[in-house]
Amino acid sequence: MKIKTEAGERHVLAITVDNEAGVLAKITGLFTARGYNIESLTVADITADHALSRITIVTSGPPPIIDQIIAQLDRLVPVHKVIDLNDAGEAHVEREIALVKVAGTGDKRIEALRMADVFRAKVVDTTLTSFIFEITGNSDKVDRFIALMRECGLVEVGRTGVVAIARGSEAL
Repeated sequence: MKIKTEAGERHVLAITVDNEAGVLAKITGLFTARGYNIESLTVADITADHALSRITIVTSGPPPIIDQIIAQLDRLVPVHKVIDLNDAGEAHVEREIALVKVAGTGDKRIEALRMADVFRAKVVDTTLTSFIFEITGNSDKVDRFIALMRECGLVEVGRTGVVAIARGSEAL
């Protein structure tokens, strides 16, 4: 099966589901069965009694396809609510965290520290020949930082995926 990467808008879907075994497989299976790509996926328990989880999925596609995905997600039994945070009127905040390992000495090391300062990345580990930076921001900021670190000796990257929440006083 070929995963479809149709041109379209980027969408951040916030999905509230029952926190039980197999739910994530049902959600991702819906995307897989239809050949659509998940660009980012995060899951977290959101209630004190551990009854509900929130899944944040980033995907791209033309509006009719996104509408179809949302309608199909809404029909799944463990799904309580699906919100497309990119819909008009849904102002939201999104962030991603990355750990970025860079190895280098001399000028490369100094340049990596200088760029990290510009991007407000924190040094969370260091040796005489490497750094591990933590950077938080939107995906574009993280992507730009990683691209610049390639020139300074990028070794490895670990990313959390996008976490997003609607602005305002209302809950999902």
